[in-house]
Amino acid sequence: MTTTLQLELYNSQIQNWPESGKHILAQYDNNSIVVYQAFKNSIAEYALKNQKFGGDDYSWYDRMTWIKPNFVWMMYRSGWATKRYQERVLAIKISLEGFNSILYECVPSSFGASHFSDEKSWRKALENSDVRLQWDPDHDLNGKKLERRAIQLGIRGERLTTKYSNEWILSIEDITEFVKEQYEHVKHGNLDMVRTPREEVYEIKDERITKILGMDSQEISGREGD
Repeated sequence: MTTTLQLELYNSQIQNWPESGKHILAQYDNNSIVVYQAFKNSIAEYALKNQKFGGDDYSWYDRMTWIKPNFVWMMYRSGWATKRYQERVLAIKISLEGFNSILYECVPSSFGASHFSDEKSWRKALENSDVRLQWDPDHDLNGKKLERRAIQLGIRGERLTTKYSNEWILSIEDITEFVKEQYEHVKHGNLDMVRTPREEVYEIKDERITKILGMDSQEISGREGD
């Protein structure tokens, strides 16, 4: 299957990725970044046809929807498009402005991972925020847990989800067949044949966002030192 994503052999990419720490691995350029979501067929079909989310089967305002910029982390969570209601994997290109806006509004799901000085302040911020932040263990192609942490962001509420769907999304692409092709290589142990979207550490320039995300300078740049 062809895709508009830039691809590279997974085994070549991992040589350039940090082995530990919190990092946003993503495919991005000066204007946009790719995030991934997995849905059941009806939701995916509406999104592809309209290049935004909606329809009778999807309620934006009553639930939290999660976006993930790391492809292999998305594959782990969706079981390579085999889990129920996650049979269709979409690559969603959004504006960097929109992505940074989401990061700026996020609140960690746990107090221990937050920058708040007391739990009461964190709980209040969590209740009022429309964005959840989670740093979870990243995984390799076989699902093995890694030392590196991968980010996922949950968004909810009419204001933010409307901006996401109607303003920040630049394109939506169905990559389910590509996912299945790569999963066949994984299942047969042909890991040297697996291609994944080319991803690099997303460097964040805004110190306010890095504080919110709980990242240090090495995690921001993906380098051990300058």
